[in-house]
Amino acid sequence: MEKQKAPVIPKGAVYLFILVTSLFALWGFANDITNPMVAAFKNILLITNFESSLVQFAFYGGYCFMAIPAAIFIQKFNYKKGILMGLALYSTGCFLFIPAGNAMAFWAFLIAYFVMTCGLAFLETTSNPYILSMGPEETATRRLNLAQAFNPIGSLTGMLIAKEFILERLKPATEAERAVLQNTDPAAFEAIQQADLNTVSGPYIMLGCVVSAFFVLFLLSKLPLGKSSDDQHSSIGATFKRLLGNGIYARGVIAQAFYVGVQIMVWTFIIQYAGNELGMAKATAQVYNMVAMAVFVSSRFICTFLLKYFKPSVLLMCLAIGGGFFTLGTIFIRGITGLYCLVAISACMSLMFPTIYGIALKGLGDDAKLGSAGLILAIGGGSLMPPLQGLLIDKANWFASLSSTRVSFVLPLICFIVIALYGRWVQVKKP
Repeated sequence: MEKQKAPVIPKGAVYLFILVTSLFALWGFANDITNPMVAAFKNILLITNFESSLVQFAFYGGYCFMAIPAAIFIQKFNYKKGILMGLALYSTGCFLFIPAGNAMAFWAFLIAYFVMTCGLAFLETTSNPYILSMGPEETATRRLNLAQAFNPIGSLTGMLIAKEFILERLKPATEAERAVLQNTDPAAFEAIQQADLNTVSGPYIMLGCVVSAFFVLFLLSKLPLGKSSDDQHSSIGATFKRLLGNGIYARGVIAQAFYVGVQIMVWTFIIQYAGNELGMAKATAQVYNMVAMAVFVSSRFICTFLLKYFKPSVLLMCLAIGGGFFTLGTIFIRGITGLYCLVAISACMSLMFPTIYGIALKGLGDDAKLGSAGLILAIGGGSLMPPLQGLLIDKANWFASLSSTRVSFVLPLICFIVIALYGRWVQVKKP
């Protein structure tokens, strides 16, 4: 008798899957309404690429700071309380944009981003292993890829809001014009700054209201606690020791850090690439960011289907190699074709986060709760690499034939090499 295939989502878990998957879109929205703000703050506040990219340092730094505490919290309590804590911090960070806008202080916006992503760290540390635990282990990676497929839908919405309700509504004055106005008429310059910062703050305040509504929804919903009976006997120190001794997990954390780094660099600096290389306006360049996200969404569903026929590590390695080739095109091909290569990178990135996550946590059992923290901590790669790329862009041209903007994409190239090596290493260890 033929063995029945294990379901990706068991019938009894459908509602729970839908409810938790909604969070994937919610943090995708936060990620991608924020990426264009690097360019926006640079123009509004007349700061360098490095300084403006501190938005990403603060945003993804929250993941580094809160990932381990979030995992310990979930270990002590349960998944539902972890989700509620995440939503509470997320909405608080959004509402901090009100005093930040009133103060007109860049550091205040950085604090708001940091608090927001402390909440996102709770949500991601909770939701990813929760999805993995909702059905058979043999379909866990496919289940997580399916849930993650809804993340870019939130991302695409965030990009659209950023374009239509922020970038399009900022005052049209260029950085050069603002610099002149700052010296000749400081009061007028300050008025423009205040108007622009209010424009930036508005969507985040509305987001805070939406997140608060989700908090109420989860508070009133009955969710399985997701806490094992032996949690009280488990040692956090012993768990971390087991995790560090697991080569596939430990290398997975490193690969995830490089993946998040490449994702944030590619999506953050599409606007700078289009502006510096092709002279595009920021709002127009954001359209290419949205196209990249549409490519990402489409590729995610296609790759989730392909996982039925290919090992996750094989597909991961092949896509990392493809991403590397498109990155080389971004660096060495001038004009619109180089921009097309940059957009095409998103097709190769679509599978990576959930696949690395699923490979690294497979077979960890209850250790996955703390193991998830290491993989969320790896999102900190997004806090370190964009400022490094910003520094490279700020430098004078390195070569006569290559602009500093194009040279800066050597960092994403390195990231893809690391990811490809991880995929290959997993194949060797698990043939």
